[in-house]
Amino acid sequence: MSTAMAMVGLFWIAEGDVYVGAKPSGHGPGVRLTPEAVVGLGDGQSRLHLWEDVRDLTVSDVPVRTLMRQVEAVKDLAIGTVLELAMAGGTGLGGEVPPLMRVGVESPDGVHELAAYVAAAAGYSQNETELSRALLSRLTEGQATLETTLATMARWGRTHEGGTPRRSEREELLREWLG
Repeated sequence: MSTAMAMVGLFWIAEGDVYVGAKPSGHGPGVRLTPEAVVGLGDGQSRLHLWEDVRDLTVSDVPVRTLMRQVEAVKDLAIGTVLELAMAGGTGLGGEVPPLMRVGVESPDGVHELAAYVAAAAGYSQNETELSRALLSRLTEGQATLETTLATMARWGRTHEGGTPRRSEREELLREWLG
């Protein structure tokens, strides 16, 4: 059974779950957005930030897509594939750790920094980054906005098939979710 998942802007949507950055695995860092809270996942950052206490959400260290970054991603993939095929049983060299983005959660007691892996190997487009940041800000506008927006994103994730949409479709989805 395959799991439906897709990247839309800075968000990774798997079934009905919404993450900032890549969905973490094992003890890796990640940030999940639930109707109740912003949840820090992984070693050293397991913490719940209830929405009622969240004043602002920011994302920094977002790699912006450039031609050079795209070339590097393709080159790294090709080299990793060749090495895996050349070595009997694989070498494990293809398992490079992706870069991290920082998610700032502002609450009455200060700004808490969470980490999440970058999901886009070649970086994110400037438009998707700006739209995603606006959407994160919108989630802090109040409970009704939060619940409606997250429910819409989760519903899309549960019904979407076929992986990550094209950039124009992703940007349109982000605009739609912004209202």
